[in-house]
Amino acid sequence: MAARLVRRCCWRHFGAFVSAPSAAPASPLASAAKTAIARALPPAPSAPFHASSPSRWADGFSVKERVEDARNPEHRVISELLETAASPQELLQLNELQSLNSNEASLVIIQLSRLVAEKNLETQSILQDERFRQLVVVTDSQISQVWNNTLVNLLKSLYSLGMDSSGREMQSVEHEVLWRLRRLSLRQLASLAEFLALKQGKDSKLLNEVIKKLELRWTELEGTKTVVILMAKIGHVSPTLMDRLEDKALELAEQFNPDDIRKIMLALAYQNRRSVPLLRALSYHLIQKHSELGLNVLMDLIFAYGKLNFHQPQVFQKIATDLQPHVPTMTPLEVTRCIRSFALLKWLNLPLFEAIAQYALDNAKELSVLHLCSIILSFARLNFQPSGSEDFFGMVHEKLQDHLDNLEPPVLTDLVWSLCVLQQAKVPYLQKVLAPHFHARIRGDQSLKAQNSWLKLVHINAAARLESPDYRGPFLPAEVLSALDRAGEKVAPPRSGLKEPLAGVLGSTDNGRFDVPTVYGWRIDAEMVVNGENKPLPLKALAAPHLLRSEGTKPLPPGARRVAFLKWDFPDFSNRSKELLGRCVMARRHVQAAGFLVVDVPYYEFQDLKSERQRAAYLKDKLNKAVAKEMAN
Repeated sequence: MAARLVRRCCWRHFGAFVSAPSAAPASPLASAAKTAIARALPPAPSAPFHASSPSRWADGFSVKERVEDARNPEHRVISELLETAASPQELLQLNELQSLNSNEASLVIIQLSRLVAEKNLETQSILQDERFRQLVVVTDSQISQVWNNTLVNLLKSLYSLGMDSSGREMQSVEHEVLWRLRRLSLRQLASLAEFLALKQGKDSKLLNEVIKKLELRWTELEGTKTVVILMAKIGHVSPTLMDRLEDKALELAEQFNPDDIRKIMLALAYQNRRSVPLLRALSYHLIQKHSELGLNVLMDLIFAYGKLNFHQPQVFQKIATDLQPHVPTMTPLEVTRCIRSFALLKWLNLPLFEAIAQYALDNAKELSVLHLCSIILSFARLNFQPSGSEDFFGMVHEKLQDHLDNLEPPVLTDLVWSLCVLQQAKVPYLQKVLAPHFHARIRGDQSLKAQNSWLKLVHINAAARLESPDYRGPFLPAEVLSALDRAGEKVAPPRSGLKEPLAGVLGSTDNGRFDVPTVYGWRIDAEMVVNGENKPLPLKALAAPHLLRSEGTKPLPPGARRVAFLKWDFPDFSNRSKELLGRCVMARRHVQAAGFLVVDVPYYEFQDLKSERQRAAYLKDKLNKAVAKEMAN
């Protein structure tokens, strides 16, 4: 305390004698006196300047620099004065108190930049100050004598202060750094690369050279901090370096803490790098070693898993369980971000989703319409119906009724489609999106997004016809439905797999159709008509109102039934579950409402049957059971 008080008094004492930048230079005698007194200041026991610099700049001094620093008492005095300086003016006065060498002048500039950043000061007056110009000139005159660490921090400080990058002094510092790249430590290279990537971007010549050195010396990386920083800040600039960083991260996976794992996962997600070995390793250690995770970590992790479409059920269960207690205190943005990630991963955790439904009820006034739309879309994707369904959807309808006109057409289409999935679409919603002026906006658009919206409008049209007895119109025009076959091919490519097994059941190709597009927007994997004795009948002569273009006109014979085989593959189910996604549940409802007896063929039963004979017997048995169940009902 006494040493600091003496130094502060010296600052006050010298302030009265130090002239302004425009004044005449001090006499040699005065300068000598100031230098003598400054050198007489006792060194304080505290750490040197570089130890108290911001962590992003303190890259560590070399052994040689530390030894030289310890042997040079004048440099220690300068470091102490730099630490105690509370304003740029005090720092700029240092060059008048004592003749500074290039290394000390660089330290003054670095400390100036730190003060400007900490206090959010304006830099133009500093750059125009003659004393600052003298510091830059001194540094430039002996740039080769500036220590490596100080040189790196000097370059960053000059950039931060806003010096012209085309100026001679700035070019001199850049060229010196470029010449010394081979002598810089890996930590200094990483720090410099992080700064240049932020300030100058991919076009920086110096950054490209730094990255080349990092690519060659990546095996020297030790510790997790540098690896995490490079992956998060530099990986997007150099895919080659990112490949090597992933290898290093895999080697160090056991040492990462939860925040490190969060940053690595985000870096992989933002760069769309689905590194399966690294993701598996990080997931394993996340489960095994880290029992408590903060809200930010949980949110970013589930976002990254969703963005990368990487499925890890144990991690999902842990994240959902840990998130549930946080739900009441989360913001609407956090809630919607969380539930959208789980919906993207097709992971339905009932307690978490119930908590989010209750959150929406408790915070209805704080939720915007877009937030509410995100929640509904997520519920529909997983076909989740809250236990308090009546209260929840009552709140939804009340909040939406005055805002439908304010939603963008794609958002409104998705919203009404989702409400149809959940069987909550009321007449005003259907009229809004099926009105001619609404779908005229996307007519003629051949983009995949527009075609997807068209297909959803057809599904909504089907819901209006098949599930809304109170709805009287409007409906989509016939020409839209006639063009649906081509649009459906783009959005949902044809799939089959039942033709060969069903051949023996049908007896003739005239008795069945495969991969059938319907006017409802859904495709039926296989279709047949059976009489009262479950015998297949020829289809061509029979009327088929569900087809886009019907060939026959005859009605079904008495006692005959239409049968639709719907094959459900792995993507049609929730993650690690036998529950169909909302889209598939709605498809099944619509096909059934159109007059079909539905025979479900789930992948987890069908894929275990190896021979066509086994599959044919399986399909015939499923058909008989479906008919028997319908007759029993």
